[in-house]
Amino acid sequence: MEEKIKQIMSDIFFINISDISEFSSQDTIENWDSIGNLNLVTALEEEFEIHFTDDQIIEMLNFKLVCEITKEVVLNK
Repeated sequence: MEEKIKQIMSDIFFINISDISEFSSQDTIENWDSIGNLNLVTALEEEFEIHFTDDQIIEMLNFKLVCEITKEVVLNK
């Protein structure tokens, strides 16, 4: 799942997959702004056929948290 999330982030933020680490965040990825975040959430929801709550979206502050929250939602769907 992490590799798929990296691919999605790479496509959304126009960066190389190799540039994404567990510490990648809005502070380290230039295109990860509010619009980028919305596009990321939408892409994840479509790919995994899930829906995030507002609180979950707010918690998605870096790659590691995006993975953890996405896994949690997928497992609970």
